[in-house]
Amino acid sequence: MTQAATAPPRLLKCWGDEAVVYDAASGDTHYLKPLTLTLYQICRDHPGCHATMLAGLLAERLSVENTPQLHEVVSDTLDSLRKAGLLESA
Repeated sequence: MTQAATAPPRLLKCWGDEAVVYDAASGDTHYLKPLTLTLYQICRDHPGCHATMLAGLLAERLSVENTPQLHEVVSDTLDSLRKAGLLESA
């Protein structure tokens, strides 16, 4: 598990239900649409959760049904966040 002191600094700026994340280590800025922002926040608040649990938490937070389609969206979004360097690989 990565310790907070060794994690690259990231600045999150939200406007309503959208946000950008600035990665000070790489200089990259990433736009997070509403669903992506919510999932990013859930991952930050619940480190170590697996995709199935994250889908359940997302469904609860967004007041939507926890369906196989939601699980697919969560999996795809997690992959995108990992590729952008915003989440650690599992």
